[in-house]
Amino acid sequence: MSKIDLKTEYKSLYSASAREFSLVEVPPLKYLMFDGKGDPNTAPEYQQAVEALYSLSYTLKFTSKRAFGRDYVVGPLEGLWYADDLSTFISRQKSQWSWTMMILQPDWICEEMVRGARSEVLMKKGLPGIEKARLETLEEGLCAQILHIGSYDDEGPVLKRLHEEWLPANGLVEAGHHHEIYLSDPRKTAPEKLRTLLRQPVRRA
Repeated sequence: MSKIDLKTEYKSLYSASAREFSLVEVPPLKYLMFDGKGDPNTAPEYQQAVEALYSLSYTLKFTSKRAFGRDYVVGPLEGLWYADDLSTFISRQKSQWSWTMMILQPDWICEEMVRGARSEVLMKKGLPGIEKARLETLEEGLCAQILHIGSYDDEGPVLKRLHEEWLPANGLVEAGHHHEIYLSDPRKTAPEKLRTLLRQPVRRA
């Protein structure tokens, strides 16, 4: 049985220069999502979201193998980040942030499969908050992105350059939530070596 890696299928969406911003057209993609609010380092809901998304994603992967003979690599954790005051991202006031954590799913994963996976995970683990996880298609369209190498807390200057310099210089404005794709496992990677793809949906001004 062959195994699909969606990061390879969508290579341009999961790789970018660490020096310069670039534009990419993102097609509609299907994700498992979980909404929450607060500092991801301290908010219990954030840990619930991550555990729920991974538990469901691996359950769906094994369901896909059994039901369809189709195997795939579970994708990395991703997140949409938003706040009433966007300057809180540059100043890193994390308690003011809202977020939607998510994991990309193959296009054949459907709502019925998610309901079955949710019931299976509840029966096995009884995870709190798992009912908040949902399957949804995200349509971002034109996006600016760059690869950030380093600590999450060092993203501020990169985001400042994007929003205050690069976007205006290229006649672009924000058109959606800040999107991060975590290409490294923070449990196994030194902070200065973390690889995070930073993405911002945009439109012509």
